[in-house]
Amino acid sequence: MRQDFASYPSLSGKTVFISGGASGIGAEIVAAFASQGSRVGFLDIDQKASAALTDATPGDITYEICDLKDVDALRSGLGNLKSRIGPASVLINNAARDDRHDWADVTPDIWDERMHTNLRHMFFSIQAVAPDMIAAGGGSIINMGSNSWWEAGGGFPAYATAKAAVHGLTRTMARDLGQHRIRVNTVVPGWIMTERQKTLWATPEALEKHQDRQCLPDLIDPVYVARMVLFLASADAAMCSANNYMVEAGSI
Repeated sequence: MRQDFASYPSLSGKTVFISGGASGIGAEIVAAFASQGSRVGFLDIDQKASAALTDATPGDITYEICDLKDVDALRSGLGNLKSRIGPASVLINNAARDDRHDWADVTPDIWDERMHTNLRHMFFSIQAVAPDMIAAGGGSIINMGSNSWWEAGGGFPAYATAKAAVHGLTRTMARDLGQHRIRVNTVVPGWIMTERQKTLWATPEALEKHQDRQCLPDLIDPVYVARMVLFLASADAAMCSANNYMVEAGSI
């Protein structure tokens, strides 16, 4: 399914910060921006995967090891990226974990951990980079949502709640930052065939059931999420803000 993709001259030389960049969709986003000539800095907790991706991917790429649940560490990591490659023109809030959990077993600590992993860091990353975007006269912030709650998916209530809240965060920050020409959008992936998904949950039976719900027959490669992110970061999307951009093959 991979095709000849567009180039975005407006992304050449742009500084891009990405959370959760070492694997899965995040790694595809890192590679996509690097291929456009962007200066890419990403945050991740996995040292080995971060180093391997950076070594294997052509382009101007750097990273910081950081536990995004620790807001002080998050701020420090973003500050270190800024000191090396400059203030962010683009922020991709990608990091998340869709670990399964039964609603009956969720404790307050589990709930808080899932909110911190899947939602809280997005706001504090925006808070950290927005002043530089304001000073620069604009920027693009892209939050990663999920169609799991749109589909009324079960088996991960804290995750689904956090991902639903991402849309509220996008809408309100688009309003607050729009006067500064900072665009804020949500990319909404469907079931994306990362290695993690293939290893943990993509059984033949589950895939068949899911494909029956898609309008398009093909499984979704992470590259297609990255392509949507590139578009929203580029000057081509200058009038796009406060909205959801679905990459889910028409899943119902």
